Amino acid sequence: MALDKSYQDIPGTIVFDAEMSRKGYHLNQFCMSLRKEENRKRFLGNEQAYVDEWPLTDLQRKGVLERDYNLCIEEGGNIYFLSKLFYTDEHSFERTVSKMVGMTPETYREMMLNGGRPIEGNRSKGES
Repeated sequence: MALDKSYQDIPGTIVFDAEMSRKGYHLNQFCMSLRKEENRKRFLGNEQAYVDEWPLTDLQRKGVLERDYNLCIEEGGNIYFLSKLFYTDEHSFERTVSKMVGMTPETYREMMLNGGRPIEGNRSKGES
């Protein structure tokens, strides 16, 4: 029986809950493997072969190979695990997340320094 997840109606937000954790388990374990230098080298040497060693779904595999982090999150990826992948590509957290939200790193940084995204338009739909 699925739980009532009132937080699911917040625009642009995917909550990493127990269900998402289960969905993304292998994806997140793949990302954690990239903590080891030898695994990063193997991955960068032949991404497809390394990814094929993991029991990922087609969408998770696509997300990794195309570096579509929003897709990875939709498929159960946790941003803190996914950071191992973008650090493997030598990309900063700020650079990657700004791309995920469609901003330049400078615009994203300025928004965050000014308190983050505005609440207007980002509340639960039920509050409108």
